[in-house]
Amino acid sequence: MSRTPNALVYGDVDLNLIDGSAVWAQSTVQALSRAGCRTRLVLKAPVRTGRLIDPLTGLPGVTVVRPAEDRLLPGQADRPLSPVQASQVLARLDEDEPCDLLVLRGRRLVGRVVADGRFAGRIWAYLTDIPQSAAEMTEGARAELVRIAEASQRLLCQTEELRCLLESWVPQACGKCVLSPPAVPEPDFPVPAHERPHEPFRLVYTGKFAPLWNTLPMTRLPALLAERGVRAELHTVGDKIHDDPSRPDFRTAMARALDATPGVEHHGGQPREEAMRIAADCDLGLGWRGPALDASLELSTKVLEFGALGLPVVLNRTPAHEALLGPDYPLYVSGRAALDDAAEAVVRAVREPGARRLAADRCRAAAARYTLDAAADRWRAQLGQVFPAAPAAVAARPRPLRLGVAGHDLKFLTRLLDHFRTVPGIEVRVDAWPALARHDPAAGRALADWADVVVVEWCGPAAVWYSRHKRQGSRLIVRLHRFELDAEWPAQVDIDAVDRVICVSAYYARRTLAVTGWPESKVTVIPNWVDTDQLDRPKAPGARFRLGMIGIAPSRKRLDLGLDVLEALRARDRRWHLSVKSKPPWEYWWIWNKPEERAQYDAVLRRVQTSPLLDGAVVFDDFGADVASWLRRVGNVLSTSDDESFHLAPAEGMASAAVPALLPWTGADEIYDRRWIHQDPATMAQALAELDEEGWRDAGQLARAQVRERFSLHRVAQDWTELLVRD
Repeated sequence: MSRTPNALVYGDVDLNLIDGSAVWAQSTVQALSRAGCRTRLVLKAPVRTGRLIDPLTGLPGVTVVRPAEDRLLPGQADRPLSPVQASQVLARLDEDEPCDLLVLRGRRLVGRVVADGRFAGRIWAYLTDIPQSAAEMTEGARAELVRIAEASQRLLCQTEELRCLLESWVPQACGKCVLSPPAVPEPDFPVPAHERPHEPFRLVYTGKFAPLWNTLPMTRLPALLAERGVRAELHTVGDKIHDDPSRPDFRTAMARALDATPGVEHHGGQPREEAMRIAADCDLGLGWRGPALDASLELSTKVLEFGALGLPVVLNRTPAHEALLGPDYPLYVSGRAALDDAAEAVVRAVREPGARRLAADRCRAAAARYTLDAAADRWRAQLGQVFPAAPAAVAARPRPLRLGVAGHDLKFLTRLLDHFRTVPGIEVRVDAWPALARHDPAAGRALADWADVVVVEWCGPAAVWYSRHKRQGSRLIVRLHRFELDAEWPAQVDIDAVDRVICVSAYYARRTLAVTGWPESKVTVIPNWVDTDQLDRPKAPGARFRLGMIGIAPSRKRLDLGLDVLEALRARDRRWHLSVKSKPPWEYWWIWNKPEERAQYDAVLRRVQTSPLLDGAVVFDDFGADVASWLRRVGNVLSTSDDESFHLAPAEGMASAAVPALLPWTGADEIYDRRWIHQDPATMAQALAELDEEGWRDAGQLARAQVRERFSLHRVAQDWTELLVRD
């Protein structure tokens, strides 16, 4: 990081009551402090207990802001802040000391802050309370999430599943979503070995008490276990009992059960560290919940905390829990999560020491991935991307470097532009042409007069114009792709005014020199960038047998050869499928106006419909920004084109740990390792079919390492920055 960022943190949560959301606020501040960030935690409610706040007051760079006690908002008195009031308090604090990032939790709160508009571009929104099913995702909810995504710098998602859901519904979230799972503090006391259980056997539950968390039937477990010949007691920690409108009697019944049920020892609200001590002195944690939560995309902090203490946990069998602990975890509650099922799981833990030890080991291993140190590392990495250090050549300048960017289509520069805007000492302005040959000459002249360096994307009319309007003493850089070489524009460029022409591959650099006759010293190679961090996600089950193609228009992308590969594979094993992510060719007027293009697509689509080997095996997915989540289902990415300048699709697949498979289009072997290049569809299919599960995973890991080394956004941004500041 170039400097110490200044963070404001506010959650729409009451830190007087211990539950997952309150623990999130504490853990977030602890992780930010360890990551080297100055942090102000703003409290929602007046302080009635310091159980969660006191451990924060001595941390480096941490300040706890108490709006009620400090009378920051007239008329608040002793009431918790509403979202409107919270937004007002945050704005006032920002006026006094501007923040670099505002970390918020709670959808209603984030929506209010976004609507007020002050923090656009600085919001880091932690979203869990969003619709988690298609039925709940109304158009109004989606529109609100779009506004939140557009105003946010980062969207913090607790799980991969939640991130993918958000990206699929909100394209504006793509590229902004980062994982921010729960963080569990390492115990600061000796943890018991748990080799021999207590007598009676000790169950433990910590957190809030609510119907969906099965906390009321949980209090019946000691009696139910006694009927099965197991002496047990339940220890509970927490002081937040939900008021549930659908269960008006719940609060009273829950309080009575905690206070008067034989075999239940309620410890009340406790500091997080003391709650962990109490849990550590027990034998088995309870994370068993109602079946309505089985589809939740959130991760239970409770399970991780118990795991950090070496405790096995009884919990529901869900896809999320199977991904965390394995499908063979021995203490799952089956069926409809009935009380009898939970009791049977406890009995198994008591009477089968092997099952109990296996469960404890799995929980301990899972918790080890979610430590506060790991959370601090994630924050440090994200803060380093958003607040990078200035390169020495930029820092040494007497004034900021003025960078102008111009072109009709900047999609291949988006993340580079984001990077340049974050680098201290670089100012960025953009001249966005509305079409290939349409622009505002006045805006162009203003940019040319202002900029120290102008980067023109595509060697088209914009490059011609800027080469003829270059300001003396400035530098002009043009990036040339592929299609421009067959057009008239390179010949119209005043090459004497151009300082560098960037090509994305060595082959196209040579071809550019051959076609244009430009001086060799003017042409250099910087590859396309790949957002390796965003694309690096765990593969979904079955990905090994799924091929992927990204972009099939125009016909020189050769979907027909991809179908050849699929047919050859399905002749061996019907598990193979192909997913195609692309706009259909008829949405490109310049393609669909050509009769030969229409004829080729007619033939290939008829083949998909009529080939017995392809029956039900080809899926066409919508074109969109959610490539990272789409690639989770894809284990092998094809590049079967007749020609390409770079072809980003196999590189993106490699970043996701998919195995790339390319046909030998000219220049492919100068971009990609020859091991991924195959002579024809038959040999490509043969190579993919010969990879067993381990071989496929090893190949994917190698491919991912290669793309990180060569094409990562960080690496390519560094190369561009060096070029920009070079005299």
